[in-house]
Amino acid sequence: MEDKPAAGYRHGPPWVFKGSALYQLHLVKAATARAFVPKDLRLVEAFGYTLGGMFLARYHDSPAGQFDELVVIAGIVWNPPTSCAWAARVLVNSAEACRHGRKEVGLPSHVAKFSQTEASELRNKPLAKPNGFLNLLGMGSTFSKKESCRGFEISETTGSSTRHLCNISLPATGVAAGSHKDNKWIGPAIRMSLPSFSGQTEDHPDLLKYSCKVECRVRPVSPANIWSPRTAEPQECSDGKNGSVVSESDAQRQSVLVLLSRPILALEFSSLLMHVDAPKTVAPHSKKKEVRYSST
Repeated sequence: MEDKPAAGYRHGPPWVFKGSALYQLHLVKAATARAFVPKDLRLVEAFGYTLGGMFLARYHDSPAGQFDELVVIAGIVWNPPTSCAWAARVLVNSAEACRHGRKEVGLPSHVAKFSQTEASELRNKPLAKPNGFLNLLGMGSTFSKKESCRGFEISETTGSSTRHLCNISLPATGVAAGSHKDNKWIGPAIRMSLPSFSGQTEDHPDLLKYSCKVECRVRPVSPANIWSPRTAEPQECSDGKNGSVVSESDAQRQSVLVLLSRPILALEFSSLLMHVDAPKTVAPHSKKKEVRYSST
């Protein structure tokens, strides 16, 4: 992969992305998330879980042109005075976007293939378990197998080899469809900032912090259905806590575990306009203990 930045990225920061996305929050086991979090950062957890999930986007305009992106969010980490999301893995079908993520933002970016799939291909696959919490909110019916769906089969590519990671199915009006012509309500227009930590990689050994400033239409939707080949549970270290992932195959398997964790909320971003600021170096505070919350 060349070190020279793509022409589009030379005009930032901020780097501007336009498209649509699904932002999905999951309850992720702390043991799974710790495999990705640097040892000198604190994991924010409650009752053995942290808040992770995924950001699945289709950009029709960006510094790298059109491309798809899947950000697997391991959880929330605390580095005083703030807490931010931590990405376990970033998959893109653009070599330029992958290079930018690694070299400029300090992300664990990898090139992947996003193959669009239709409902007939997905209907007989085992779906991720529905969330009882969503049933309480009256959203349980959105998991119907008869719903018209589209989605992606995502495979990571390394050189000439390809490894299937997961399938993600969405309602036909979701990210894969990219259209709202048949929808009467696309949600209110909002502005928000999504801060994240990154870095502590081979390309960026320092801890970094950056922010995505988002303008979009947002509405709640049914969570995506996700499935994958059998994935082993992460192994704990002798001290009862996971260390950092030691191999790429482990990182792949455990990032899938994040995706297969329990979804609690899914938001569709349409008419997405996202400005990504250049990351800034921050000092990691000494880790004394995990940030935990429990009943008294």
